[in-house]
Amino acid sequence: MENELLSKILKILDDKKAIDINHMEIKDVTTITDYFVIASGTSSTHIKALADNLEYELKKDGIYPNKIEGYETGTWILLDYADVVVHIFTEQERQKYNIEELWDNMKNKLNN
Repeated sequence: MENELLSKILKILDDKKAIDINHMEIKDVTTITDYFVIASGTSSTHIKALADNLEYELKKDGIYPNKIEGYETGTWILLDYADVVVHIFTEQERQKYNIEELWDNMKNKLNN
């Protein structure tokens, strides 16, 4: 893992007790970003707190998101940091959309 931003994001989420933190390198599959970070929270309050803390901590280093989506609902918040896109889900939403499997399948199809 050579990406410094990715490392910071993983640490910040871990420090605030995000659940089942995963990251995927997808730069060989798409041009939208290099990495996805996927994590879960225990409730919409926890998910919003994870997103708020991530944004706060990265701003200290002068790193601002290009876009934030889903904050109002608090079931799936997406923070776009260009090279790294962060998805923070409730467990139910994470299982429903299963983006980890979707992107793994896409990578496998391209590599075969």
